[in-house]
Amino acid sequence: MPLPFLTADHASAEAAAGHALPFDDRDRWRRPYRPGPWRVGAAALLLLFASYVLFAAVIIAATGELPGGTVCLGVALAVIAVALRLLRTGVWVSAYGLRRVGFFGTRTTRWEKVVAVRTAQQPVRWLGLPRTVQGQALLLVRRDKPAGDQAPLLATHSADFLGRTEAFDRAADSVEAWAAEFGRG
Repeated sequence: MPLPFLTADHASAEAAAGHALPFDDRDRWRRPYRPGPWRVGAAALLLLFASYVLFAAVIIAATGELPGGTVCLGVALAVIAVALRLLRTGVWVSAYGLRRVGFFGTRTTRWEKVVAVRTAQQPVRWLGLPRTVQGQALLLVRRDKPAGDQAPLLATHSADFLGRTEAFDRAADSVEAWAAEFGRG
């Protein structure tokens, strides 16, 4: 039985058949880097906790205490939602613009409003905590706002890039390339 998804020529066979590859669709929002181990680890621990709470909800509901089981189910669903939102946060790009997805909100900036995307050496927050350390940050300079008002898009000491300076450099270069390609306002 042939398994085309395991062969090296599967992608070229799709391209030859006229199907667009996933990276060819520039209108889709995509994260130009992988989530870091700190972010993935925190989400995994939250999901592990949610599995224990779900198991407790099943046990409580099986004993006949439906209100307690419902509360445990609600807590588990809230923890799952937090873990998924934690994984979703970051910088996303498309041909439309640049999107900064935070834990509580999302901001989208059209490429026409972008003056520059540049890397700067500055104090950055360590894992999103109030403590700052010296590091690199990817800054967005917009036409309608002063340069100092914006929070950094990416930072070397964030949950995605702590201890992974090469990954930060690749991600910053990728976002800068998107800005250079689509930012011609």
